[in-house]
Amino acid sequence: MKAAIRYQYGPPRLLSVGEVPQPVPGAHEILVRVYATTVNRTDCAVLTGWPLAIRAFTGLSKPKLPITGTDFAGQVVGLGQEVNNFKIGDKVWGFNDNGLGSHAQYLCIAASGNVLEMPKNTSYEAAVASAEAAHYAVNFLNKIKLYAGQKVLVNGGTGAIGSAAIQLLKTMDVQVTAVCGTPHLAKIQALGADRVIDYTAEDFTQLNEQFDFVLDAVGKSTFFKCKRLLKPGGAYISSELGPGWQNIFLALSTPILGGKKVIFPVPTDIKKSMLVVQGLIEAGKFRPLIDRTYPLEKISEAFKYVGSGQKIGNVIIDLAD
Repeated sequence: MKAAIRYQYGPPRLLSVGEVPQPVPGAHEILVRVYATTVNRTDCAVLTGWPLAIRAFTGLSKPKLPITGTDFAGQVVGLGQEVNNFKIGDKVWGFNDNGLGSHAQYLCIAASGNVLEMPKNTSYEAAVASAEAAHYAVNFLNKIKLYAGQKVLVNGGTGAIGSAAIQLLKTMDVQVTAVCGTPHLAKIQALGADRVIDYTAEDFTQLNEQFDFVLDAVGKSTFFKCKRLLKPGGAYISSELGPGWQNIFLALSTPILGGKKVIFPVPTDIKKSMLVVQGLIEAGKFRPLIDRTYPLEKISEAFKYVGSGQKIGNVIIDLAD
């Protein structure tokens, strides 16, 4: 089978697409023919081994898995002897933030792992684009007590996490102000944002209003810049560690001091997140934002694009051929 391979941490140029043996499912595994996967921020961390903390899970000196990829959508084509919760022909999707080797035509995954039948009436591309970033968005929002009528600001509304968060927030009847660039204002309005701010024309940190919660979904601001935007007792969450990893330390200190606080969200229970998103997709309340699609042969180019920070939503790798 074809797969994207590298044997050390480093930049996208280390990736090559070549032939490797097709995996064989163990007794408790399923074999999946992968039709779509993504290149996402988690993939970039697994590729580069940065931040260094990720190596505790992916391999200290070199990657445990030579094949990159953390998510997939495809079809079950093989079953282990002990598998009884899937059958041949099932359309499935899955995600593992430590790596799955999913940038390949086939993969094996534990039938009890982070894999579900695909949401009804959706494509492989839409299903896989609803995995990684939506999982993080769910885990950011479930760290806050949210209720109808609250005001939330999302910086980075066009990102995969931000665009997912906007839709999740609207299912809670929260008032959402989203920040994005000029070309994408209409896209973010279409996702349900009540107000959209063009960051090229206005500095959102200087708004003369306050919010219950500020989510920096692209990690390009800081708590200190956004603090004035928070109501008393309001919370700030960033998708990044912040300069000098300050968000970890602030998450420890600000709750003790009282008042406005930083929350450092540790994402957990991937399957639970997938079930939440799956229900919303089937109810017509969630649709992932997709930027562009690359063939597997151009996966290095896809990694470079994602690493540039210019993408909107999700970048798909098409393995259907």
